[in-house]
Amino acid sequence: MNIKKGDTVQALSGNDKGKKGEVLEVIPKKDKVIVKGINVRKKHVKPKKQGEEGGIIEVECAIRACKVNVVCPKCGKPTRIGYKVEDDKKVRICRKCGAEIK
Repeated sequence: MNIKKGDTVQALSGNDKGKKGEVLEVIPKKDKVIVKGINVRKKHVKPKKQGEEGGIIEVECAIRACKVNVVCPKCGKPTRIGYKVEDDKKVRICRKCGAEIK
């Protein structure tokens, strides 16, 4: 997977198409990511202990990694990730402008 925790990504399809958010978690085995503010669902929660309140909370659910693109910090556009080797290190680069993505 070329998406890492902390990257800013943009949704390519679905109800949240065009929204940007930060990657909170990456699940490589299922090829999914959890993004802040994208694919938000309501979850009904029961109180676990006496005195604790139950209710409805909003939770970010996982989305397929192929449905999001990394946003380049330099040009600000969603882009595919390229790689190049510099000083025996593999570096991620923007395919549109060639800037390094950290």
